[in-house]
Amino acid sequence: MVGSAIMRKLESQGFTNLITRTHSELDLTNQKAVNNFFEKEKPEYVFLAAAKVGGILANSTYPAEFLYDNLIIETNIIHAAYKNNVKKLLFLGSSCIYPKMAPQPIKEEHLLTGPLEKTNEAYAIAKIAGLRLCKHYNEQYNTNFISVMPTNLYGPNDNYDIKNSHVMAALIRKFHEAKINNKKEVIVWGTGTPKREFLHVDDLADAVVFIIENYNAKDIGDFVNIGSGKDSTIQELVELIKDITGFKGTITYDTTKPDGTPRKLLDVSKLAQLGWKSKISLQDGIKRVYNKGDFIDKK
Repeated sequence: MVGSAIMRKLESQGFTNLITRTHSELDLTNQKAVNNFFEKEKPEYVFLAAAKVGGILANSTYPAEFLYDNLIIETNIIHAAYKNNVKKLLFLGSSCIYPKMAPQPIKEEHLLTGPLEKTNEAYAIAKIAGLRLCKHYNEQYNTNFISVMPTNLYGPNDNYDIKNSHVMAALIRKFHEAKINNKKEVIVWGTGTPKREFLHVDDLADAVVFIIENYNAKDIGDFVNIGSGKDSTIQELVELIKDITGFKGTITYDTTKPDGTPRKLLDVSKLAQLGWKSKISLQDGIKRVYNKGDFIDKK
């Protein structure tokens, strides 16, 4: 999802010498394969968007894979970028790196100030490691590796698997299928009270291209948050998706299922000072996703 959005943004700005590989063409967990790729292609700029991702269920079920796979992908690419003199690398983290009970909105300085949310601790630790790896390579080797921390993302090419997707994608598919199958009820995990911030992936792509074109790691500091600066309760999100999809039935909240972090809103004042802000509203973004319909028939 993120990689394809960055590609669309770069192509729209006239960039043509773009080097990509599918997972089948390059296994990023294979250090030798990654090293061979960098030695052959010698990329000047690298967007590190690759990761093993998923929602609460996937993170809770496969924590070892989430920690191992993400650690090895990051270390392989970041080290290969250093060895092959990449001019700039932009590493994409995740807002789950912050403590579960971090003050709201969450500032960059709140990193490592408290315990993580248990349901995605493994993924968070991997992302923190990638962030710190960039920081220390910059300090020790004078590299130019920029780290950014996006909020919850959604948009084209998202994963719409009901069991393994994030909340936005899962809800869009769930409500669409309930509508076309004339179901009278949709069951939503948790209480509906947690608050979440969402950013359309095209907004993220716009932000990261803006940052890599205009700033260096020394300008950014350790990292910078990327978000919309606005959040909604899960219940508000559910009602919005219900309205956009046209589902007419009832909504039941399964309070035996976990809520996750109570609130997760990023402080984006640092990003605003750099000169960027979100342009796509939540309602317009969900409408774009639903009208595109790439969640249909995805298992």
